[in-house]
Amino acid sequence: MSDPHDASRPWPVKPHILDRRSVARSRLFHVEELDLRFSNGAERTFERLTGTGQGIGAVMIVAMPDPEHVLLIREYAAGFEDYVLTLPKGLVDPGEDIVTAANRELMEECGFGANRIEPLVELSLAPNYMRHRMQVLLASDLYPRRLPGDEPEPLIVETHAIDELSALLAREDFHEARAIAALFIARDKLRSEAPVDAGLW
Repeated sequence: MSDPHDASRPWPVKPHILDRRSVARSRLFHVEELDLRFSNGAERTFERLTGTGQGIGAVMIVAMPDPEHVLLIREYAAGFEDYVLTLPKGLVDPGEDIVTAANRELMEECGFGANRIEPLVELSLAPNYMRHRMQVLLASDLYPRRLPGDEPEPLIVETHAIDELSALLAREDFHEARAIAALFIARDKLRSEAPVDAGLW
């Protein structure tokens, strides 16, 4: 029996896009239908959600006020009709690179800038239905700086220990998958770079 995880096996041929149609459009979202023909001859219609062209990407920031703690924000999530705890994030504006965008969002949402910002990873969300990508960045050496943002109300900023992620996961208000992944990736990076005799974690 062949191994389905065998890396030497050839990649499947991408389906051919027969047609694409706009189904609905709002201020933020655009729904498309794609008629696809797969390499085995099967034909299906898929729906996907795209943006309206504003911005050229998005960033999420793991901001460390010190080596043991991270800044989280509490904001209203309309999808859940409730307040959630998550990482600061936002769109990359035209003319910005991801580092500039991350620093601006950090100033707008948390009231801090960062002297050091480094890319960590790129994450996707529900790739069967959208092609949204989020750039995760690690920010450190923070300094107070507030910029006006577009939030409808002031965000609550909280400080949490990055080595207590299990406690965060036990909370009912912390469940955004991208934020969870970003924190684990950042924690593992910090652990790998910590001196052996540092006594951390």
